[in-house]
Amino acid sequence: MNRLLLRDGHVLTMDPLLGDLPCADILVEDGRIAAVGPSLVAGDAEVVDAAGCIVLPGFIDTHRHMWQAVLRGHGADQTLGEYFTVVLGTLGPLLTPHDLYLGNLLSALSALDAGITTVQDISNVGKPTQDHSDAVVAGLVDAGIRARHSYGRGTEADLRRLRGQFGGDGSLVTLGLNAEPSGDHSTRRDWALAADLDLPIALHARGYGTVDRLHRLTGLHHGTVYIHGNGLGGYDLDLIARSGGALSVAPAIEMTMGHGLPPFREARAAGVKTSLSTDVEVAAAADMFTQMRAAFQTARYAALHQGGSERDLPTCRQILEYATIGGARALGLDGYIGSVTPGKSADLVVLRADRPGVVPVYDAARTVVSAMDRGDVDSVLVAGTFRKRAGRLTHGSLASVLEQADAVRDRLRRECLKGRR
Repeated sequence: MNRLLLRDGHVLTMDPLLGDLPCADILVEDGRIAAVGPSLVAGDAEVVDAAGCIVLPGFIDTHRHMWQAVLRGHGADQTLGEYFTVVLGTLGPLLTPHDLYLGNLLSALSALDAGITTVQDISNVGKPTQDHSDAVVAGLVDAGIRARHSYGRGTEADLRRLRGQFGGDGSLVTLGLNAEPSGDHSTRRDWALAADLDLPIALHARGYGTVDRLHRLTGLHHGTVYIHGNGLGGYDLDLIARSGGALSVAPAIEMTMGHGLPPFREARAAGVKTSLSTDVEVAAAADMFTQMRAAFQTARYAALHQGGSERDLPTCRQILEYATIGGARALGLDGYIGSVTPGKSADLVVLRADRPGVVPVYDAARTVVSAMDRGDVDSVLVAGTFRKRAGRLTHGSLASVLEQADAVRDRLRRECLKGRR
């Protein structure tokens, strides 16, 4: 049995029954949390000193287009329309299967480096071949991250082929369907296919009546993740809540690309499960600290200046819940991850709380949301395995990955320049 003891950390369990433990240990056995509490007996466990650190469940990103990491920063000044034209229409088709593998691997390593242990990969690669599909999945597997690969824009035959290759819920990488907005016939086909293959659905949903249309066309599937949600009407949100769906809100992108004000207040009023996501690395930093602060700022602005009241003001604790247990609930994985609870997988992040930009810590949850960043991430575990330790990723080919990403950039520059001649 592999045993590990994280000693004397300030543990934010995100479990309402366990609460916050200012000085506690976490015992991990064979990848699962065996016990949480002060002064646990180590026995033959490896002991890791977590004094001066805040320990919490790994962050959960419920919507990220991971292949785009090799285009990182390219669209930082773009509007949503420009992103569709340049990133999806021009640059995406130039990427080879190996480029896409590299993008997913790089994005996953970036996520782990920032304390994100679970990602829903919304794969919107244009018309992927089997080689493309295999490449993006391999990138997730090789990174060692927990991920749901939500397949999109391909063929039914390719999706069925992939379905036969994936394990059950206990696997780190599982399969879902990215159901892109489309015509009535295509929508009915996609949702019927998801039901036939027993796959969870994710889809982008913005604008009044969007969810009501789906409800009338197909009925709504339990566990569907609706991405963004800007401009959804109250009836739409009520349908999501009653069907057991969830929202994935990407506040930084929604504000910079013009989607609309993130619908935190409306979702809370409707009782919709809410989570956070990073969306596209071409236009925003893909870490949960960025998203938590954007969520906190925009939600409080809406409460104070958009017809709300002080009772609608979110707290740092609520925002941290969106980034952890809220993400697990949105993905239907809260029985496995999302809190530091005995029996759950040991997906954990250790944050250094003894740095000049953090000390003194009066309230750990407020500190995480308001003052910390990826530079404070000391160690990250997925299913009890260190993916980052003492400030360094453990991936053995990191230098090569970074070098290859630069090579993709240089090749795209040459190809785009050649195309303009």
